[in-house]
Amino acid sequence: MMLAAMSLLNNLSQINIPGILITVLVLTISLSFHEMAHAWVAYRLGDDTASLQGRLTMNPLAHLDPIGTLMFLFAGIGWAKPVPINPARFTHRISLKKGIMLTSLAGPVANLILAAVASVLHALTVLTAAKIGDSTVISLLESLFVFLYSANSALAVFNLLPVPPLDGYKIFGAVLPNSLYYKVMGFERYIGMIFLVLVLFGGRFLGIILQVVRIPFDLVIWTPVHLLAQWLLQMMS
Repeated sequence: MMLAAMSLLNNLSQINIPGILITVLVLTISLSFHEMAHAWVAYRLGDDTASLQGRLTMNPLAHLDPIGTLMFLFAGIGWAKPVPINPARFTHRISLKKGIMLTSLAGPVANLILAAVASVLHALTVLTAAKIGDSTVISLLESLFVFLYSANSALAVFNLLPVPPLDGYKIFGAVLPNSLYYKVMGFERYIGMIFLVLVLFGGRFLGIILQVVRIPFDLVIWTPVHLLAQWLLQMMS
């Protein structure tokens, strides 16, 4: 299940129609791609449960939860429909734990892919603006790609946190010894409730943590692309 603290909505803090449209578009693409990635990896591993339920698609209607989507827009947090998997149907070539880990990892990786694409598109938009001049369309595209990058990098980092019900919890559980894993499972509900309270009432603090944790992703994804764009701008001038 995708659950995310979207403090990055502050990037578009002014209430305006273009900002709202960009927010809706980015969240729709990001959530749908995240959930489809879970379904696709599960399908590739032999489990067609999600595929049979129509989740192997980018169609947002298959993934978005109405209440969770409204929460995203008005409260800054939200969720999509969880992708169902049946580990018993995984191919025998991999262990059950490895299958769960790969399926869970697919969502955050999908968000990082979108972040990388957004970074490249933003750099190309900057280069285009330098070539033909700035315009309303160029400005909107820059805002769209910046927010697409920021949202997806934050979603990836957030969902990798090793707490339920996030993907990171399942990834973390897959590498634990069975004895320790089952002990942790006994506290899963309580950990999840405490974390949800932290998200609801400590969103600003959590947002600061996410900004710090995502710095390595910025250095690997955003910085190299824009250093290259800056070099190309100097060559063009």
